[in-house]
Amino acid sequence: MVAYTTTITPASEKFFQLYLLGSTETAGNYYPNNSSSLQIGENVQWNLGLVNDMGSLQYVSIRVKLGGNQTIYSPNDTLAQPSPAPLITEFKHFILNNETWIVPFYWQIVNYTTTTKGQVLIHSLTIDNVTYVLENSPLCLEINSCSFRLIFELWTWNVESNNFQVGWANGDQQRIAWLQLWFNLTTNVNQH
Repeated sequence: MVAYTTTITPASEKFFQLYLLGSTETAGNYYPNNSSSLQIGENVQWNLGLVNDMGSLQYVSIRVKLGGNQTIYSPNDTLAQPSPAPLITEFKHFILNNETWIVPFYWQIVNYTTTTKGQVLIHSLTIDNVTYVLENSPLCLEINSCSFRLIFELWTWNVESNNFQVGWANGDQQRIAWLQLWFNLTTNVNQH
């Protein structure tokens, strides 16, 4: 009996690794001049990475969302729920087991809008040379104190539901992977 139990290896946990590197492909240099205060039209370069340790080919989606101050919740790890932040775009890909998928992520703020109450919202962003008009952008109180964040969530294809689900199933548990980077919008008030 002892020989039998020592030759059986426990099932290993299946998981993904989601990460974001700066412009030099290191954990640094995330913003121009090392300042997260961004001007309209300032180019930012990141490298988004995903490693598949699920043991099989996976169809994945990395969803990019825009959050503001604390008005929009981050994804909930405990309940395995995505952020309610508005979706900007997503990147879909088939990824082999033990493969690393790198997504160069170039972006900039194109412009912003001020409401009649003086609140500021980002009107459009360019990501990888595609401009996205944001219909439900979070608001901030004034232009030089606008804290926003880009939220990246991993979604995987669920064969049973024939649809994407946030995170992935690991046995009877749902796991999620996400990350976020904060930035401030600073610009001349006259520039819209």
